[in-house]
Amino acid sequence: MVEAILFAAFEPVTLAEIARRLPSGCDAGTALDDLRARYEGRGVEIRRIGEGWAFRTAPDLSHLMENERVETRKLSRAATETLAIIAYHQPVTRAEIEEIRGVAVSRGTLDQLFELEWVRFGRRRMSPGRPVTFLVTEQFLAHFGLESSRDLPGLAELRAAGLLDPRPVPGLTPLPEGEEEEDDDLPVSPAGEGDDEIFED
Repeated sequence: MVEAILFAAFEPVTLAEIARRLPSGCDAGTALDDLRARYEGRGVEIRRIGEGWAFRTAPDLSHLMENERVETRKLSRAATETLAIIAYHQPVTRAEIEEIRGVAVSRGTLDQLFELEWVRFGRRRMSPGRPVTFLVTEQFLAHFGLESSRDLPGLAELRAAGLLDPRPVPGLTPLPEGEEEEDDDLPVSPAGEGDDEIFED
C-alpha cells in the first residue's frame, strides 16, 4: 500500500499523510523503512524530499534521463549589426560602435553576443578614459567556418549576396542624448557589480 501511494503521488508524501491513508493499526514508518530497503541498489529509490517521501531515479543512473536538444536562437537586428561592426572594425570600442550605427548600444545587445561567446573583451585603448575594446572570438570564427577575421566577405561579395541594401535603413537615426535603443528580442540583463566600469567609454 505504501508503494502504491508513493508511486501514484504527484509530489512527495509525508509520513503523516501515508499513515492517514493506511488501515488502522498499520505502522507507516516500519512499512516505509522496509520498502526503502527493498529498493536499495535498484534503478529507482525512495528518497526523502523535504518533509515528504518520493520515488526518484538512482543518482548513478541520472545521466540516462538527460535530454539534449539544439535550441535555435535568432539574433536581433541590433545584435547582428553590432556583431558585424566588431568583426570588421576590431578592436573597436563601444563609442565607435555607436558612432558607426548611429544609435546607442543597449546592454542587452552586448549581453547576447557575450552569452553566445562570439565576442570578447580586448585591450583597453591608451586614450582618455581607457575605453575597453571588443573582438570576435574563436567560437565566432568556427561557427562561420572562417580561419581568421581576414576571411570575412568583402564589400563586393556582400553586395553580390544581396546582404547590402543601398536604401536608407530605418531605425539608424541618432537617438536623443542619453537614450538607448530597445532590443525586443532579448531582455536586458540586470547590471552586475562592476558593469558600469567595464562598459564605460
